[in-house]
Amino acid sequence: MTRPPDQASAITVRPKPFPDHIRAFLTGLRFATISTLDPDGRPRQAVVWYALDDDEVLINSAIGRRWPTNLVRDPRLSFTVIDAADQYRWVGLTGTVRSITDWATTQADIAAMARRYHADEPDEAERLIRERFERQERITFRFRAATIHDELDE
Repeated sequence: MTRPPDQASAITVRPKPFPDHIRAFLTGLRFATISTLDPDGRPRQAVVWYALDDDEVLINSAIGRRWPTNLVRDPRLSFTVIDAADQYRWVGLTGTVRSITDWATTQADIAAMARRYHADEPDEAERLIRERFERQERITFRFRAATIHDELDE
């Protein structure tokens, strides 16, 4: 029997630290697919940039998009990273996010991600930061994995 959403979200799961092989995989430059729940309970997916901060994962978005609105309403998240060179290698995480709306923090987070994902094009990273991100009201979500699933050879 499944629990109603209000009871399921009240379950407390102890966050897990990343084992070395998971941390090494997640540190690589890859994209993540996240799943959130729309108000009617339907799943919604999006592809996002992410960053690691010790055992926390950070994702960031412009406010007003559907998936961040979903996470503010229901903080449960499923997060998957696939190895583009070998799609049979992947890591999946679930957790509950906490949101940060402090302008300086959210801008620093997206700037760091832009520089990470455009490391080979630093001028493009700075252009995106200046012309797009600094003009947006943004939100950062941080979470520690409650569950970790992987298909990696250790």
